[in-house]
Amino acid sequence: MPLSMKTRAERFVATLRHCQVLGLTVESANDELLTMRLPYSQQIVGNPATGVVHGGSLTTLMDTACGTAVFAMLPGFELCPTLDLRMDYMQAATPDIDLWAEARVTRIASSVVFTQCEVIQRRAEERDLIARCAATFMRIGENMTPPEFRALIEQGGSQ
Repeated sequence: MPLSMKTRAERFVATLRHCQVLGLTVESANDELLTMRLPYSQQIVGNPATGVVHGGSLTTLMDTACGTAVFAMLPGFELCPTLDLRMDYMQAATPDIDLWAEARVTRIASSVVFTQCEVIQRRAEERDLIARCAATFMRIGENMTPPEFRALIEQGGSQ
């Protein structure tokens, strides 16, 4: 039985050590949208005086969400390294509120996959846009993906 997109995404994230350290989780994934959560914590704070999250945490969240969406969307098991990621910071994140990335694959070409992502914070019915990005990922082919990695995804587990 083929794996669902959410299971593929969760197993992919489970292989990435930085995701475990930051507490990144896949909240949903389908053929249109992947949602990932970065819990607010003191270890991602960039300014201790204000509690504002460091921009590097946002970049990591967006790169990981887009890369995970690419991995979950492509048929087979194809690792695709980041080629380019252009990010716009819209406003500082509010302290003590989790961050949510919403990533979409916008085009799959023979050698490049195009994505877009927004990072938001949710407060009741409000949705605050914190940052957005456009990123591209290089297709290297299924044959370049190590068989051990494929086995981790197919069977579950982490490296």
